[in-house]
Amino acid sequence: MRQAADRFGTPLYAYSAPVLDAAIVRVRAAFSDARIWYAMKANPNLTLLRRMHSAGVGFECVSLGELGRAVKVGAGGQEILVNGLAKTDDEYRLGGELGATFIVDRPEEVGLLPPASRVLVRVNPGLSVSTHDHLATGAADSKFGVRPDQLPETVSALRSGGHILRGLHLHIGSAIRDTGDFGAAFGRVAALSALTGELEVLDVGGGWGLDADLHGIAAEAKKAAASFGAALWAEPGRYLVAHSGVLLTRVMGHKATGREFTLTDAGMTELLRPMLYGAVHPVRALWNSRAGEDETSLSDLAGPACESGDLLGRDVTLPSGAVRGDLLALLDAGAYGAAMSSSYLTRPRPAEVLWDGSDWVVMRRQETVQDIWAAEE
Repeated sequence: MRQAADRFGTPLYAYSAPVLDAAIVRVRAAFSDARIWYAMKANPNLTLLRRMHSAGVGFECVSLGELGRAVKVGAGGQEILVNGLAKTDDEYRLGGELGATFIVDRPEEVGLLPPASRVLVRVNPGLSVSTHDHLATGAADSKFGVRPDQLPETVSALRSGGHILRGLHLHIGSAIRDTGDFGAAFGRVAALSALTGELEVLDVGGGWGLDADLHGIAAEAKKAAASFGAALWAEPGRYLVAHSGVLLTRVMGHKATGREFTLTDAGMTELLRPMLYGAVHPVRALWNSRAGEDETSLSDLAGPACESGDLLGRDVTLPSGAVRGDLLALLDAGAYGAAMSSSYLTRPRPAEVLWDGSDWVVMRRQETVQDIWAAEE
């Protein structure tokens, strides 16, 4: 990682192809015959998408741009799911032209579908789960999904409208801490089989914590699918890519107010999750303590933005004696790091590079300030 930082500068997103490949293998080992779809919003880089496509992974897309990326890497309609609660006319049009499967999020959406669409209905199980409120998508007050009491009318409208109801879909949230939440949600959806009869597919989404018991979750998912006589689908996003990527940043200095701060050249524009969700990313110092072999100190990692919330971590334990230019790695940044990055404060987005097992490959060149204002001239 030091070599990559020296070669491409910081901040820098650095990924490992072998780690990504291993995550796909783990998911397949747990879910066996289930079809795997990647929730592209976690990280839509074309290099990663091509690697997943070559491994037989499909794509769940939630915007016209994501649909375009799927097509760009060679995915056909049988390999694409079109999701989202406020789909545009262009998303319906392109999804229909491709023959993709649509995930219907509300009853009135049935009237917006292209003729003879292939459809999953997203069900909101009305379940509180162990994650940040902003990440809970299956709660009763969430904006996502069809209420169970709306399911009969939605199914009836789809069938009378000449559409092909393939099955049901659910997704209860992201970064869920208690794996028991999945079994509870799957059980609530399985109970709906009395309303739908047999179905082709049950899509149980993703949202698993990075250390989740995948085999336990998969066992509960398979039981739910069996209640419909359905094939099982799953949609991991963060789980597939988070471990594969780190955000490399250099120490810019130190200061103390009411707290101790280590200043870094990366911040909220490169990793928004700590500010947005209170997410905690493990931090690895890539230098040796200079004050004593076993000495450490606590400090907050403060980014450069003129925002008090621009903190990458609080009370982070670091080796003592860090100096300007020392390198830090924020782990588990392969998901929602680059994907949520911004050019706020006219800060160019960092490069993205991939370790392919033998060398670093540029996945996305570093943005320039000219790139940022090009559309304004």
